Amino acid sequence: MKKVLITGASGNLGKASVEKFLKEGYKVLATVTPGKTLGFEVSGDIQTYEADLTDEKSVSGVIATIIEQHGAIDAALLLVGGYTFGGIAETDGAVLKKMMALNFETAYYVSRPVFQQMLLQSTGGRIIFIGARTALKASDGKKSLGYALSKSLVFKLAEFLNAAGSGSNVTASVVVPSTIDTPVNREAMPNAKFDTWVKPEAIADALAHLCSDATGPWRENVVKIYGGA
Repeated sequence: MKKVLITGASGNLGKASVEKFLKEGYKVLATVTPGKTLGFEVSGDIQTYEADLTDEKSVSGVIATIIEQHGAIDAALLLVGGYTFGGIAETDGAVLKKMMALNFETAYYVSRPVFQQMLLQSTGGRIIFIGARTALKASDGKKSLGYALSKSLVFKLAEFLNAAGSGSNVTASVVVPSTIDTPVNREAMPNAKFDTWVKPEAIADALAHLCSDATGPWRENVVKIYGGA
């Protein structure tokens, strides 16, 4: 049975991904914030682990435990992140550090030991990050500068991992969705055209495809998933 590590499993995209990968026959290893639970009922082969993903020591301990208990990690979906609105005037050091911690450091602290483990596996592995369009286009990112800057490093991290894993069957990809259709986003943008947003389930389907044997060694760094009309 293949095993997938899913961070941010209690979020909207996390829930859709957990359900999709369980349906695909994976054993799901899900991380949650210390003191929290998934927050939803699900049936299947799933085990949760508490970890503060902004703390490298906490992450290292959890990943070591997962490897000790389960051996190979076939895929890792790094879904943890956060958003803050604001341009250069609003983005002081505190805001920037918060965005870096949530969006880049969490990704780095998890992917580092997972990547090293995958290199040791004969089966290799897939690491998938969640990017943002604001990090790809300056005119989009100027109003959410801290968020865009932190996400821009995620793209570079995937590039570096693919360079380090060249010749192996370990690959990293960055999935770039448009606005995700979640209750929080609908509340924040009540006048938006929701039919142009991408559903969490559609992203989860794409994540599963990227992790499937059908794709082969996937080395396309950026995979865009934009919704609707």
